[in-house]
Amino acid sequence: MASSSVRGSSWTPQQNKQFEQALARFDRDTPDRWQNVARAVGGGKSAEEVKRHYNILLEDLRRIESGRVPVPNYRSGGSNGSTAEEEERLLRFLKLH
Repeated sequence: MASSSVRGSSWTPQQNKQFEQALARFDRDTPDRWQNVARAVGGGKSAEEVKRHYNILLEDLRRIESGRVPVPNYRSGGSNGSTAEEEERLLRFLKLH
């Protein structure tokens, strides 16, 4: 199965989707948020790994929005198995949460 790597941690497209859904289900005020998100993602991800994944994606979003990094030009069906639309949707989602 294809996976993406966010600075060292390997995430499958399915795990990224589960991550996104879990963030919507377990908001900032949820007790034990990161443990709940890790359980929802599965694949042996720890609470620390999902929190790190979230923080890295937020930092990437900040860099893109500040103009320090150009908006990635994802190719549909690229080597990491995600489409441009999925990546852009995740960035928009993180911006809201």
